[in-house]
Amino acid sequence: MPTMKEVVAGITTTLQNNAAKNKGVNGVFQFDITGDDPMTFYFKLDDGVPSVAEGTADSPSITISMAAPDFKDMIDGKLNGTMAFMSGKLKLKGDMGLAMKLESLLK
Repeated sequence: MPTMKEVVAGITTTLQNNAAKNKGVNGVFQFDITGDDPMTFYFKLDDGVPSVAEGTADSPSITISMAAPDFKDMIDGKLNGTMAFMSGKLKLKGDMGLAMKLESLLK
């Protein structure tokens, strides 16, 4: 299984490749990943153009919290985001509209 740093590098590449597709999307997505491979990072979309950084954003639009294995499974498509939320594996705080776009942003 890849490390969180490798997963974030993959997310960065996907977001960069999808900048045109994600045009019109604006927001700061904060991720608080816990467990054996914890990491705190965020990405900001400015009209679909991404910037990604480790740490905590000053004022995130949405904060996503989950355990590293579940997050990795969600990124790999093995765990549906909606099901993860409904089962308590994924916790959200903030703009639910952005949360609904998350899966399509990362594909």
